Amino acid sequence: MIERDPLQRVLYIDLSKRRFWVKYRPDLFEKYIGGAGVASALLHEECPKGTDPLGPDNPIIFAVGPLVGLFPMASKTVAMFKSPHTGNLGESHAGGRSAVSIRMAGYGAIVIKGTSNIPIYLSIFNDKVQFHDARAIWGMRSHVVGRVIREREKGTGIRSIMRIGTAGEKKVSYACVVTETYRHFGRLGLGAVFGSKKLKAIIIGGKRSLPVTDKKRYKEAYDEVFKRILETPSLKKYHDLGTSLNVLPLNKKKALPTRNLEQACFEHAEKISGEHLAQHFLGRRLACAHCPIACIHLAALRTPYEDEPYFYKTTFISYDYELIYALGSMLGIGDPEGMLHLLDTVEYIGVDALSAGVTLAWTTEAYERGLISEKETLGLKPSWGDYKTYQAMLERIVTQPNDFYKALAKGAEYAAEIYGGKDFALTFGKNEMPGYHTGYGGHLTFLTGARHSHLDSAGYSYDQKLRPEELTPENLAQKLFNEECYRQIISSLVICFFARSVYDYPTIARLLSIAGFEFSEEDLKLLGKRILRQKYNFKYREGFSLDNLRIPKRILETISPHGQLKEDFFRKAIAVYKSLLTSD
Repeated sequence: MIERDPLQRVLYIDLSKRRFWVKYRPDLFEKYIGGAGVASALLHEECPKGTDPLGPDNPIIFAVGPLVGLFPMASKTVAMFKSPHTGNLGESHAGGRSAVSIRMAGYGAIVIKGTSNIPIYLSIFNDKVQFHDARAIWGMRSHVVGRVIREREKGTGIRSIMRIGTAGEKKVSYACVVTETYRHFGRLGLGAVFGSKKLKAIIIGGKRSLPVTDKKRYKEAYDEVFKRILETPSLKKYHDLGTSLNVLPLNKKKALPTRNLEQACFEHAEKISGEHLAQHFLGRRLACAHCPIACIHLAALRTPYEDEPYFYKTTFISYDYELIYALGSMLGIGDPEGMLHLLDTVEYIGVDALSAGVTLAWTTEAYERGLISEKETLGLKPSWGDYKTYQAMLERIVTQPNDFYKALAKGAEYAAEIYGGKDFALTFGKNEMPGYHTGYGGHLTFLTGARHSHLDSAGYSYDQKLRPEELTPENLAQKLFNEECYRQIISSLVICFFARSVYDYPTIARLLSIAGFEFSEEDLKLLGKRILRQKYNFKYREGFSLDNLRIPKRILETISPHGQLKEDFFRKAIAVYKSLLTSD
């Protein structure tokens, strides 16, 4: 480890006492590298067993890695906390400028605990932390908060603003944290944790420099990695269309969840596809810091002013595959403008689009089946494709005018436990499903992954590339386990998963050496297992069990590209995965 590298500094902030301090923690970074590895270790240290996720003892932990600011696409920040949505491990990643800003401020990790007695926001610039009264901006929507803080804070250097919308203030369990307007700590409710601490926003920045051991080796390695990124075909596709390029191929395979997964093929997929959006709505492309790909696609939506029909306002709205699935096909919305309006609502109130979409899909089916009525919905009649009603319901999920909307503010599984319909509540480990009905692999990822996310072990990709004879519970579980162990290393370096084909084990070992770390390929593989097991130890400690995982009945009913899925296959694969977590 290079002694003067600021990565080993951890900033601790106590909101209750309005104090902060810094500790040098080379023990953490030399053992766990950074990112997810360091954050999971800090979570064990800072989060007592049984902690209330909305209580003062629940920590907010941000961590970055040694390649941030040095190599392209090492641009993510890991946030870790106890999730108010699942009551267990909360982990969310965000791009934008947050990782570089934390690194330039001189920290490898930040730990925030306690609860303020009034709404506040934090400004962190290099070694200075200030606590600001945020009562004037409490109640503001996320995009307005960013504008206000930018005008107030004139610090120099690379800056990032993390903030919550009204959903976080109201402690909606799947509220998100917005950073740089179009990037998010999206999943598992970090926004609600911010809200519980009366923390409206954080602005962070700095002007540090980063040392390397050998400038010549660094330049050669940088040029090689940069060239490989530019020459990778899949990354060029992400530049051209973004992840929305997945809509039509998945629809063709009949793997696109539609109308709460009553079907897996959407008749209006073409209208909400990446190709259609790029041709008719694309306004801008953006990139995260230190990324040459620019996969962030913004639609320019023009809408007339109500009292001036010949004057228009233009709103830029971020879209990608997961948003299109959750707020498009999953809700039966085939009108691209309607879908974009719904995406905009989700953005400014500040909720996780996936949990919001799946929860509204459960609501629609529950209404159709008579499990709920207009008495619960307060006169609203949810129906597939009706984006205006969904907008109104989202606003009420934030204001929570009755018990029904209070239940929806805690997600699909919680609502189904009260009103019925658990068979079609599409949650895994209490987290709403991502947009893949590709077969056993995709759903096993949601079931066994530490975050219950498609990004944990990418089972959807194995569904598409494994031969039928390779699709056994044992083989699939082993592949998913190996993949998730590898992704612990990627997320400890906080490299964008899109670049995983470039950052293989040999490349990672070489780049870490340039950054002052010495890990062999075998060291990295063992570390990946150790980090994953560390996460699972926290999950077990907080009551999670692989033995009694609920498998939504709906995924067994709707035909997948691999035919009708069988619960017995899932149970066998889960048992194998469990054994791999405990074996040497």
